[in-house]
Amino acid sequence: MTFEQFERQARNAWDEIPIRFKEGVDGLTVRPDAPQHPEYSDVYTLGECLTEEHASDFGSADTTRSVIALYWGSFRALAARNRNFDWDREIWETLTHELRHHLESLAGDDALEDVDRAADESFRRFEGREFDPWYYQYSEALGSGLFRVDDAWYLEQVWDSDDFAAASVIAFEWQDRSYGIPRPRELGDVHFVAVAGVHVEGTFELVLLRRRSWLRTVAHMTGMRRVEVLESEARAEPLTSAG
Repeated sequence: MTFEQFERQARNAWDEIPIRFKEGVDGLTVRPDAPQHPEYSDVYTLGECLTEEHASDFGSADTTRSVIALYWGSFRALAARNRNFDWDREIWETLTHELRHHLESLAGDDALEDVDRAADESFRRFEGREFDPWYYQYSEALGSGLFRVDDAWYLEQVWDSDDFAAASVIAFEWQDRSYGIPRPRELGDVHFVAVAGVHVEGTFELVLLRRRSWLRTVAHMTGMRRVEVLESEARAEPLTSAG
């Protein structure tokens, strides 16, 4: 996909988001860069929420201003490694993820990207207490849907309910190899699947997310609708390409 095509699709997706959810956002910028992780040369930043805070005793759209940035070069680098790379889906997921950062900044959530918060929520989860099911997103982002909290790795996949029901295997890429696990019986809103059988220093989980409309996303974020969180275990098996 050329830069011009990418920018056009990104702006079309941006225009689909209702304006009331973009309060305090000064716009979308699309850049040709491919920002790389300082330690992992094959890991790229797809997008950022560039937020500037102005002096105030409270957060609002007047004091918290943001610009959402998408990096075409990063998308192109990932697409070159994955022939099934879904440009439209990745653009949409990156936009909504970065906009969520802005919305939480408006709510005064200063710890949004704080690794300590992610670690604390992880501790709450494994203690059997109530936890934020998106806690892993507050930590170190390592690429398209890949996050790390200490020695725990999380790989996101977004599923439509019908596609999930029709699938027999959940396929994923890890360290340049293709794997598959049996499809869990239920999708839920957020489904953590602890995966064995892959080489990793620490733990590895697939996080299966139900695709949501913008209204449902906001309902989840504001607590208007309870999130169905599921957990299961599976063993991954290597997949071989046909032909």
